[in-house]
Amino acid sequence: MRKDVRILLVGEPKVGKTSLIMSLVSEEFPDVVPYRAEEITIPADVTPERVPTHIVDYSGASWCISSSYCLLITLLCGVDIFRVPLILVGNKSDLVEHSSMETILPIMNQYSEIETCVECSAKNLKNISELFYYAQKAVLHPTGPLYCPEKKDMKPLCVKALTRIFKVSDLDNDGNLNDNELNFFQRTCFNTPLEPQALEDVKNVVRKNLIDGVCDNGLTLKGFLFLHTLFIQRGRHETTWTVLRRFGYDDDLELNQDYLFPPLKIPPDCTTELNHNAYLFLQSVFDKHDKDRDCALSPEELRDLFDVFPYMPWGPDVNNTVCTNDQGIKLVSMFILTRDKKIDLQKKQTQRSVFRCNVFGDIGSGKSGFLQAFLGRNLMRQKTIKEEHRSYYAINTTYVYGQEKYLLLHEVFPDFDYLSDSDLACDIVCLVYDVSNPYSFEYCAKVFKQYFMDSKTPCMMIAAKSDLPEVKQMYGCSPLEFCRRHKMPPPQSFTCNAASAPNRDIYTKLTTMAMYPHARLRCMCTCNRCTFCLCQNFLNSELLQTVRAKLYAVVLRSHKLTALNPDVITQQQHTSHSNNLPGLSGRNLAACLLHVSQADLKSSTFWLRASVGATVFAVLGFAMYRVLLKTR
Repeated sequence: MRKDVRILLVGEPKVGKTSLIMSLVSEEFPDVVPYRAEEITIPADVTPERVPTHIVDYSGASWCISSSYCLLITLLCGVDIFRVPLILVGNKSDLVEHSSMETILPIMNQYSEIETCVECSAKNLKNISELFYYAQKAVLHPTGPLYCPEKKDMKPLCVKALTRIFKVSDLDNDGNLNDNELNFFQRTCFNTPLEPQALEDVKNVVRKNLIDGVCDNGLTLKGFLFLHTLFIQRGRHETTWTVLRRFGYDDDLELNQDYLFPPLKIPPDCTTELNHNAYLFLQSVFDKHDKDRDCALSPEELRDLFDVFPYMPWGPDVNNTVCTNDQGIKLVSMFILTRDKKIDLQKKQTQRSVFRCNVFGDIGSGKSGFLQAFLGRNLMRQKTIKEEHRSYYAINTTYVYGQEKYLLLHEVFPDFDYLSDSDLACDIVCLVYDVSNPYSFEYCAKVFKQYFMDSKTPCMMIAAKSDLPEVKQMYGCSPLEFCRRHKMPPPQSFTCNAASAPNRDIYTKLTTMAMYPHARLRCMCTCNRCTFCLCQNFLNSELLQTVRAKLYAVVLRSHKLTALNPDVITQQQHTSHSNNLPGLSGRNLAACLLHVSQADLKSSTFWLRASVGATVFAVLGFAMYRVLLKTR
């Protein structure tokens, strides 16, 4: 709806333009008529349409036109900027005894821009208020975009828009509007339901004029269009405009941008997700158009869903973006503004359900295969995808600790020098390299160092095409060493060259890392036993292995010094000197260990020392674990 309306009075001198304005304002004919009336504004609360209205008087002296109405209309209608609704006004009707409508009707039929004709009298105050009401109505509810007087029928764009509205209101998609659906439509557009008798009266009007306008006691599409044609023909086109604007149409019968793209302010570190009501709505739309009830939308059912729209919202690549069945048909699987990721990091938990993973890699590294594998397609099936149907996105569900999450993979074009903000904005980064190409890893290393080394976005290295022979990467260090230096998980082997659907464990790991970016010692298996895995990682760490070896050496040396008798020690030293070897010989070492085991196993002090050593080892191990966790 417009914010205001401007009405311009144009005509030859002395036709009474100024008198009409003065009579409207003062509600009496002026004794003295000024040369030109000042612009006046009628407040919104005193107009029927609740819209402020500005009335402008145009002086004939400043616009020198000495011509008939026809020439003036031709001038106005011939220039695009003046293609606005027109009203013909026959003023000074008090001076004639007959109507001039018969003379005006041919002019109205010639120019479709003319909305109506009004005969009035500024002196007798005849039809003055009606004149400006019709003018306001002509602006807010023009007839031209809706109806063609020559054909006496609605225009194609109006039919198309009302057809879409009918299909949206047909909740069960059976081709008829039953009483519940008609009431839903009435409440949506006019905020009030229809009484049962009013519903029957509407349907009876359609039955009398249209054979197939009512079916199974419901209003058909033909009946729906007939009703609006009747409204327009009877001068009630504001009813049709109210319906059109309620469903997002502008004066040109195009869906306006605010309706298609409602403004939504999103802070830099926040995202949007569909809420529960939106999921239920989309599920209902899916079920509504799944006529064969096979839990999939065929191409015909999709066309039925979007047949009244100017274009399909997606292309053929959509079948390679989401999961489909064996026939390539989409399966069934409003907004929530998520909180800032900084808060998630502070609280070490997230409420989000959708996570974005940007996939980087050089040409031929296997990025596309990695995306399609997420949809359950192995290499053999991927080879059947046409190049023009290729998708740079893939979305599917994953389960992290029993919770269903969505992971959106986005393949980033491998142009290192032109990475945009959207290429870098994500929850986790996936760096893919080809194990069989010695130059493939270098691109991943450069991307990481240039864009992600100092960021808080977690990264994972993917060693793709792991079914092929692995070659040495021509880089300063190996991928494993690179990951260790930068505190990343080790490269994850991946291949989509499998007989069945590729393994999905890697995608669960990516989602887990996106959910818990604060956890540096991450679980790298799918057992979902994080505590166990963290302990295993700690026990297998190189630092702990070194400490454990040194402790074993100390314990073993103390045992040797206390358990060996002087004769054995003397013999050992003598043998060592004679052989010029430092320490025990192999045979004497075995004899010493055997003597230690036989002597100390029978000693209670041995078990006491063993218990103390185990306790010390546990304390040292826990302290070491805390140090490692803090540094990482």
